Amino acid sequence: MKRFLSAFLILLLIAACGTKNASNVPTSDLPALLPPSPEPNSPSSTKAEVIEETPSISACVATEPTTEDIERALSFTGKLFDTEDWARTYTVSADRVSVFWNSTSLAGVVFLELLIFPCSYEDLDLDNYFSLDNWQIVFEGYDSYEYLTECRSNSGLRLYQFSTSLSGYEYDVKYWAVNDTEHRVVTLEIILPVELSDYMDEYSYSLFPQFTDC
Repeated sequence: MKRFLSAFLILLLIAACGTKNASNVPTSDLPALLPPSPEPNSPSSTKAEVIEETPSISACVATEPTTEDIERALSFTGKLFDTEDWARTYTVSADRVSVFWNSTSLAGVVFLELLIFPCSYEDLDLDNYFSLDNWQIVFEGYDSYEYLTECRSNSGLRLYQFSTSLSGYEYDVKYWAVNDTEHRVVTLEIILPVELSDYMDEYSYSLFPQFTDC
């Protein structure tokens, strides 16, 4: 059990390391695709200045998250992870709200981001955003990862599925992307040990009952 928890702690640390290179992805006017950061937010990060979005005569909007964006990100999963198994932190930055849950008992990670696309987006933009090159950034700290499949619903909901390994342990990864509004995309990533497939199924059904698997 101690060895398994050690692998889990390493999983959190390497996820944080990946954020250093993600900002180098040359994607114009799109938020950077970042792996989950395990670093707890300081009191100041949860009280980041929020600039209210104001109507604009142009097609583009401000990139700063609004109060509604923060509330949307924090309430997106309902009370699903409001249990003693999960600890939550969140941060507010220039073009996103990031919410992070980690569970030592389950050796799992859940990472949600509300991303702001200031000049809106189309399917092609998201195709480029969720590219194979960017997945390499997300999973660069793992011993290995395998892209399994992807699919999307008629409403544009996307699901990407991966398997990863770290320190001799295997993990399943599901990554959903929701076209939330014209300028907002919500992404949700769940990483759990393969032995906890029942938990993965339960969380998947609770969040996206019509889109649990490809």
